Order: sequence, then C-alpha cells, then structure tokens
Amino acid sequence: MLHKVRGIVLKTTNYSESSVIVQVLTDKFGMQSYLINGVKKPKAKIKMNMLQSLHLLDMVVYHKTNTNIQRVSEVRQTPVFKTIPYDIVKSSIVIFLNEVLYKSIRQQSADDSLFDYIFNSVAWFDESEEFNPNFHLSFLLKLTRFLGFSPNDKRRTDQVYFDLQEGEFVSRPPIHSNYLELDDALRFISLFNTPLEKIFEIKFTNTQRRFLLDKILVFYTLHTASFGEVQSHKILETLLG
Repeated sequence: MLHKVRGIVLKTTNYSESSVIVQVLTDKFGMQSYLINGVKKPKAKIKMNMLQSLHLLDMVVYHKTNTNIQRVSEVRQTPVFKTIPYDIVKSSIVIFLNEVLYKSIRQQSADDSLFDYIFNSVAWFDESEEFNPNFHLSFLLKLTRFLGFSPNDKRRTDQVYFDLQEGEFVSRPPIHSNYLELDDALRFISLFNTPLEKIFEIKFTNTQRRFLLDKILVFYTLHTASFGEVQSHKILETLLG
C-alpha cells in the first residue's frame, strides 16, 4: 500500500554499487529505513544530492509493518533549500545537528510534535537571510522538550547553580562537575526560552558560545542513552571562530 509522507534525512549508507539505504524521520511512521535503487546512476530519478543531511522531503512510500527496510516510489525535496547547500557555515551547522539528532532519536513510532519542530526549524534556518551563530545552540536546547529531558527553568534567588545532571537550579554546587554557575546558567536558559525568531537579540562572545555548546553536549550525554562523542562540532568551532 502506498502512503504519502514527509521526511527528514538523517543518514545515508551505501548498499550496493548504485543503491543506498536512507534513514529518514517521517511524520507518519517515525524513523524508517528506505532502500533506494539506482541513485548513483547518471540518469537516476532520485539523485544523491536529494538525500543529504537534514534535507526535507515529500515521499510516496510502500510500508509494511513487519519489515525493517521499506521501499519508495517517489521522492522530491520540499522545500528545496535556498542557502544551506551553498553556505559552508550553514551546511556545517546542519551536519553537526544531523549528527546529534541521529544519536538522540531512537523511537520507531511517529511523533508529530518532534517532527514538526525539526522540519520547521530547519526550513526557517534555510530561509533566514542573516546568519545567527546561536541557532544550533537554541535548536538543541529547544529539542530537549521533545526528547523528554528539557531543563527546569524555575529558580529561587538562592539557587545560583544549574545542575546539568538533574536539569534544574540548585542552591549549592553539586558533588559532581556537571553544573553551571549563575551567569552561564542564565545564558543556557535564555537559549531554551527565547523563540528562534528572536535569537538575534542574544549576544554572546565566541568563548561563551563554545563553552555553552560543550555544556549542551554534556547535557545530552547525561540524558541520552548511548549518546557517545560528537565529532562534527570541532569543525564547527573552527569555522565559527
């Protein structure tokens, strides 16, 4: 039976000389693996450049409930990216976010809220004419709402530390090292609470931004099973200064 679905590309793996298996987060079926034949051939109907990191797709797919690898009938990019493939910084941010998403999203079932958040955020990032270096930080902190470990932003005046392990403000330094002092904690929470369209109003130095990125990745490591080490952020730090 054929189904129309929207998809977000998360990983492409070579399957044969001309075919690939693409792992796609779909709106209707959650995370799915699709075998796509002939994509490396010169006259392929579905081309490899349509299957890059976080590309947004409209798909017509076959779906069988007891099959690990599904098949596709049609694929097209919707919307077609205007800036991400042609901007080295934007494309590097997308590769980094793709790596974090792939390590974080495990469920096979559909999650409309999660899907819509990722889809709309990536589309917004591509459409935005003015690049903002806070996008990936804000995106990842807001994503935690949908992954089940969002930070508790409530704070009493005596609570001057943010415990990354517990995800909340505390009045004394935790016995472990995974916490933020007040100024950094407030920056962390501002990224979580500020809408994407207003992140241009948040001003950080490059040093502050690098520090926050490291702590956000610690936060993910603490709350995501088998998260492991993220490699692509090192390239990103070089590009962003």
